[in-house]
Amino acid sequence: MTADTPYATLTPDLVLDAVSACGLWPDGRLLALNSYENRVWQVGLEHDGLEPAAPVIAKFYRPGRWSDAAIIEEHAFTQELAGAELPVVAPLAFGGRTLLHHGGFRYALTPRRGGRAPELEATDQLQWLGRLIARLHLVGARAPFAHRGRLDRDTMVQQPMHAVLASSLLPAALQVNYRATATRLDAAIAARLEAVGPVRQLRLHGDCHPGNLLWTDAGPHFVDFDDARSGPAVQDLWMLANDERAMDAVLEGYRQFRPFDHAELALVPALRAMRQLHYAGWIAARWHDPAFPAAFPFAAESRWWDQHVADLHELADTLE
Repeated sequence: MTADTPYATLTPDLVLDAVSACGLWPDGRLLALNSYENRVWQVGLEHDGLEPAAPVIAKFYRPGRWSDAAIIEEHAFTQELAGAELPVVAPLAFGGRTLLHHGGFRYALTPRRGGRAPELEATDQLQWLGRLIARLHLVGARAPFAHRGRLDRDTMVQQPMHAVLASSLLPAALQVNYRATATRLDAAIAARLEAVGPVRQLRLHGDCHPGNLLWTDAGPHFVDFDDARSGPAVQDLWMLANDERAMDAVLEGYRQFRPFDHAELALVPALRAMRQLHYAGWIAARWHDPAFPAAFPFAAESRWWDQHVADLHELADTLE
């Protein structure tokens, strides 16, 4: 196992052994789930008496991304949310520990919770999501994170930009243009953050897109707190609202449980730009992981980077 191929030794047998080490009885059924930053498996378990045992989800953390303390803090946050009766998928504890170690990997087990993506055109569902996120933020505002960092320009702009510039993916002919455009956009983001001024920072889900909010007949529930960090409340709202009507619906539900500082809406263009920059940098930084070229083949094409630079120009125009 190396930094470039961190999961080379994560074999199906190791996954089964890791689950067995928790005192569970895998039945040999494994299903690899879509996950690129980490590796996630659905693991079938032996029958419990006459009833089939529910599968568990085994999540193996990317080596070096988070410290143990940061992962444990994420787990504690989800457990705190579950204790406040929010519908979240919290890790299972074994011997009082949620962060487990086996075969050189760190991992956690959670119950399997299925669902479908929310219907973001439905006003009632958007309002429901707003209420749910407000309840999450009420818990998130109780105390700060100590180990998980903040949503800031260093992690969302500058580090990804350096990863792109150091990568062979960026065509040589675009090096100067990309650097100038990304630098211009970073300056525009900084100016927007300064113009809005200080806003309250709280513990967030951090990556609250429709794929991390699953809907069942009982309503929505949160999954995947891997990007949980501190930031403004609007970070957990804007990816669910495609237009002004949708944002109004989300905020109508949100305000039923928690006040919202409308000054934060001016941050949305900056947050969108930060996510766009981060996405390209994330792919560039992880390209040596074999899963990435297979999942994102477009990143090896010059035309994708041409479009990316054009998009960054457009985002800077929006912010300036």
